[in-house]
Amino acid sequence: MPPKSKPHPFLSPSTHGFVRVAGAAPVVALTDPAANAERILDLARKAHEARAALIVFPELSLSGYALDDLLHQEALNDAVEAALARLQDESTALSPLLLVGAPIRAAGSLYNCAVALHRGAILGIVPKSYLPTYREYYERRQFAAAADAPVREITLLGRTIPFGPDLLFAATDQRDCVIHAEICEDMWAPAPPSIRAALAGATILANLSASNITIGKAAERDVLIDAHSRRTCSAYVYAAAGMGESTTDVAWDGQVVAFEMGEKLAETNRFARESELMLVDIDVERIAQERRRLNTWRDAIAHQKEAVAAARTILFALGAPLPAGPLRRTIPRFPFAPDDPARLDLDCYEAYNIQVAGLATRLDATKSKRVVIGVSGGLDSTHALIVAARAMDLMDRPRTDIIGVTMPGFATSSATKAQAQALMKALGIDSREVSIVPLAEQMLRDLDHPAAHGEKVYDVTYENVQAGLRTDYLFRLANQEGGLVIGTGDLSELALGWCTYGVGDHMAHYNVNAGAAKTLIQHLIRWVAAEKLFDAAASKTLLDILDTEISPELVPPDAAGAIQSTQSVIGPYELQDFNLHYAVRHGMRPSKILFLAWNAWKDVAEGVWPPHYPEGKKRAYSYEELRKWLGVFIARFYGQSQFKRSAVPNGPKLTSAAALSPRGDWRAPSDASAAAWRAELEAGAPENL
Repeated sequence: MPPKSKPHPFLSPSTHGFVRVAGAAPVVALTDPAANAERILDLARKAHEARAALIVFPELSLSGYALDDLLHQEALNDAVEAALARLQDESTALSPLLLVGAPIRAAGSLYNCAVALHRGAILGIVPKSYLPTYREYYERRQFAAAADAPVREITLLGRTIPFGPDLLFAATDQRDCVIHAEICEDMWAPAPPSIRAALAGATILANLSASNITIGKAAERDVLIDAHSRRTCSAYVYAAAGMGESTTDVAWDGQVVAFEMGEKLAETNRFARESELMLVDIDVERIAQERRRLNTWRDAIAHQKEAVAAARTILFALGAPLPAGPLRRTIPRFPFAPDDPARLDLDCYEAYNIQVAGLATRLDATKSKRVVIGVSGGLDSTHALIVAARAMDLMDRPRTDIIGVTMPGFATSSATKAQAQALMKALGIDSREVSIVPLAEQMLRDLDHPAAHGEKVYDVTYENVQAGLRTDYLFRLANQEGGLVIGTGDLSELALGWCTYGVGDHMAHYNVNAGAAKTLIQHLIRWVAAEKLFDAAASKTLLDILDTEISPELVPPDAAGAIQSTQSVIGPYELQDFNLHYAVRHGMRPSKILFLAWNAWKDVAEGVWPPHYPEGKKRAYSYEELRKWLGVFIARFYGQSQFKRSAVPNGPKLTSAAALSPRGDWRAPSDASAAAWRAELEAGAPENL
């Protein structure tokens, strides 16, 4: 039997900048370092089997935290050093960097420390910087603070070891994997040591904690860690003491949690009676990329240059990369539509009101008498219309100030036309119908186009004759009525260049949908219906429109009756919005975007879908499908359509997930090539798995 071929590097999370980390809350054996060492080793071995690069244990996990004056008993401290020797020896066979909490005797004092062990050696020892001595805490009674230490190295177990809060642990074989440790109160203090560490290059910040639990404190920790991981543009791994700590006056919950730049990635069960282990993959490459984008990050480094320069970096090797397999984190399918119901509701509320407020402000500024909008019965024009209607309500203007025009062409279906008419009627606007067929036929004859002679030639000229006439009519109507033409094209279409340039759906006086991705618009319409902002008839029509196939309706149905399908040409919007987010917001290489898409979309049963997402529309995509449509995105976004984005009308930004206005988030040359992105996809991702 021939030997199995090695898995393609594409399949390893390490290839794409991910580092697996662990956080642990072992059951504590109070004042028994030998027993605690065995429990720590048991969890460390599990992290090793999972190929973790780091495992973080709680504060004073080797001795127990709630020991008070027992911490000054020599027998206990001798036992701690013996247990450290045991961990040092056993770590030889373990791949993760271990961060273990222990009381350490040094320079005539006792310090509350994080001890970093790797492959049979203590790499460094980090003393706690801030010692709480208020309310239930009395740490100054037992310990000296990091700033009190007169030395930068100490001797322990016969070795000279770096000592201080300025230590960074950097992997030599995984770019951007740089780890820093701090201890409990250090995070709560006004100037955490991890801020300087992050500026010096640390991407993973670890906190060894023995924070006792009170009502609401776990949520308070979450808020602090969330904010701190955002401010430091980092991943933050927090491990708190749990079962086994003394409950003489306080209690413990063993909270273990990981955040990455404000996103909670994983957490363990709190109040568990058994040891808990959390495993999660951290995207250190994304963290480094984000820092390079932020000029204020560079400014902060300049302001802290002495502290940054003083940081000491200790090198270690992770060993083999992560094996082929799925990520230990959830990749949301819809970057523009959260799967958390409360978050989605808030996002929809804010997005809709941003659009409404933007339009109302523009109407005030221009003193426009009317609003003019083309209404097709499709998603985008529907949403633009309900934005305009809401703006009129808030401005105390009659909805009849909105002129809605449906303009049937060669392929307009009776269903979409009926939906457009029903919605305009339900909203009580000034609704009109103008057929563009006679003018389109005349223009095709003037162009001597084959379709004018009965030939079934439905090319881009055939389509754009219709799109251009519609926009031309709206602008001339606005001239006559003293109105403002409202654009309906969305962010997804703009990314793919799926709009008619100039005198076409590309242009408007103000485009309320400019910042709205197609996948968000669907939720916005559903949210407006659910909130009952309009009457029951309008809400019913909105839901009917959501079930309609997305089509420009510019080409007649084929012989089998199939209508023109946008997504069969440019790809499913749910995939292209995914690609758009990771390309624009994070600047990721195509092979990594494909890896993330494969993890998000390969199994319909995995992960969480946004609330109210129709069961019939939930689907999975094969690797080959994902690769194909990413190739289409690369060609259209990088190689074909920037000239359209360079000349877009005004419109409000809605989300940080992606924005494309040349006056805001996205500036790029119109004559760039997509060759580099195509080449990276070919080199970095196999054609088949």
